[in-house]
Amino acid sequence: QVHLVESGGGLVQPGGSLRLSCAASGSIFSIYVMGWYRQAPGKQRELVASIIISSSRTNYADSVKGRFTISRDNAKNTVYLEMHSLKPEDTAVYYCKAQNWRLEDYWGQGTQVNVSS
Repeated sequence: QVHLVESGGGLVQPGGSLRLSCAASGSIFSIYVMGWYRQAPGKQRELVASIIISSSRTNYADSVKGRFTISRDNAKNTVYLEMHSLKPEDTAVYYCKAQNWRLEDYWGQGTQVNVSS
């Protein structure tokens, strides 16, 4: 079992920045990849960014490339999502997901990000 806790969401003006954190606990040694997803009202949940733990290889949705950065701190068992140049269309609930080598998925509870003036 892997337990994930997100934090760092909030209200920010367009053009602003936020950093989301996802702290992992439990069977963290089994995690293969971690990712950030988001779900806006009335829309499907979508992948924002992911990072392979062993190689730090990253992947981004086209809509966030150049604005968002995913990173990890192994010492803190935490994955971050740095978000810059935020747009109103970035408004969503952001979820952290961990997948282990058995392809089992674990989700956090989500953190709300609102981009509005």
